[in-house]
Amino acid sequence: MEWLLLILYVFSMSIVCLFSLAQLNLTWHYMRKQNPALLDYEPSYLPFITLQLPLFNEKYVINRLLDAVTSLDYPYTHLEIQILDDSNDETVTMIDARLNSIKNKGINIVHLRRKDKIGYKAGALQHGLMLAQGEFIAIFDADFIPPKDFFKKVIPYFKNNQTAMVQTRWSHLNENFNLLTQMQAFGLNAHFTIEQSGRKKANSFISFNGTAGIWRKESILDAGGWQHDTLTEDLDLSYRAQLNGWKFEYLESVESPAELPITLQAVKNQQFRWNKGTAETIRKNIGKVIRSDLKLNHKLRAIFHLLNSTVFLFIFLAALLSIPLIFIKNEYPQLKTIFDLRLIFLGGFIAIGIFYWFAVQTYQKRPLAYFCIYFPLYLTFSVSLSLHNSLALLEGFLNIKTGFIRTPKFGIQENTDDWKNNSYFKPKISFLNFIEGLCMLYFAWGLNLSFTFKDYGFLPFHTMLTLGFGYLFFNAIINSLKNVT
Repeated sequence: MEWLLLILYVFSMSIVCLFSLAQLNLTWHYMRKQNPALLDYEPSYLPFITLQLPLFNEKYVINRLLDAVTSLDYPYTHLEIQILDDSNDETVTMIDARLNSIKNKGINIVHLRRKDKIGYKAGALQHGLMLAQGEFIAIFDADFIPPKDFFKKVIPYFKNNQTAMVQTRWSHLNENFNLLTQMQAFGLNAHFTIEQSGRKKANSFISFNGTAGIWRKESILDAGGWQHDTLTEDLDLSYRAQLNGWKFEYLESVESPAELPITLQAVKNQQFRWNKGTAETIRKNIGKVIRSDLKLNHKLRAIFHLLNSTVFLFIFLAALLSIPLIFIKNEYPQLKTIFDLRLIFLGGFIAIGIFYWFAVQTYQKRPLAYFCIYFPLYLTFSVSLSLHNSLALLEGFLNIKTGFIRTPKFGIQENTDDWKNNSYFKPKISFLNFIEGLCMLYFAWGLNLSFTFKDYGFLPFHTMLTLGFGYLFFNAIINSLKNVT
């Protein structure tokens, strides 16, 4: 049994280390090439664009969104706006109240309401696609504010007939709202610098992030359209299109501002949907990637890209096994040499540190102080989500179907208490919260064992796990009690 636990732990940490080295490889690709200058906008190139706004109960942000999309600097004669509205609250009447004034400006805008709401966002996008007049399809979720010059910066890239999609970088309207939004921004900024740009510079597959991008309509139809058999319809379509030979562009210098979730429950809902949908997309597409005629390096990078979220499974397994290993190490001192090999895993930690360090340098004026504060906080938060995200991945791999749980928007940028009256936000305690509380106690026991046996190898890991799971547990308890009172 002792050898089995040791082998499982070494295997899990090896997988985590391998994924860290893959991130280091993206960092190398990112740093070896400068970002090219944006293509110039040519006024003579004016393709017809359909702008799709998929919505479901967005009363707190709908007016802000409509203000932004009706101020875009692009000829109204070549623009159609589709409001893909599946709402069942006052969002519907709020939109209707503004339609006439928008149309009076000469803007071609339609308010589309489906009789059936099959397929959630993917179903709405496909419904709109079949009615779209545009040669190109721009998509913005309700929590975004499209910049006025968005089309003029992005549309030149479609002069290349092989370009299927152009993705822009997310920026954050409320990054400094609270510690939670700051940690989200830390992780997302690394994705939208090193990961997306690194993959593009390596000429490998990248992904559409579901919003703040433009598609060539022909490429969507060629790839089979929007499909709702996964919760990450954006990642699924990205792989189907690129496997068909279409090319993607990523513009790191073009920012599309968006609102970050400000509550832990909202972040966890979003993470669950992303990770479960990724697992569903893996089941659907990884075989196609393996059988494709991609070059080996691009194929491997695509596989790592698809499997990236599975690292949470191995982090949580390694965390669970780490405490029995303390007993094994002290009971079998002859295994000391094997345990000393865990220093190899330090390479994985260094690799992921380099990945985030170079990401931080691209957008922070004082990167060292920022990195020293937020890197350990972000790692602590990430490892604490390993159980939650592992459950999401398992549901996806086991093909357990559940509904699309939307992320509530709040429409605020300043740190006020107004968000607590949000009718979409209903804090509650779940069974998982109590399991997270037990995890906190389990890893606190691990901390105690480190001092009991005077073996401090796992001390940093168990400290992060104890603090992280404690944060999840007490946050859920406190917010649910506030809701009761």
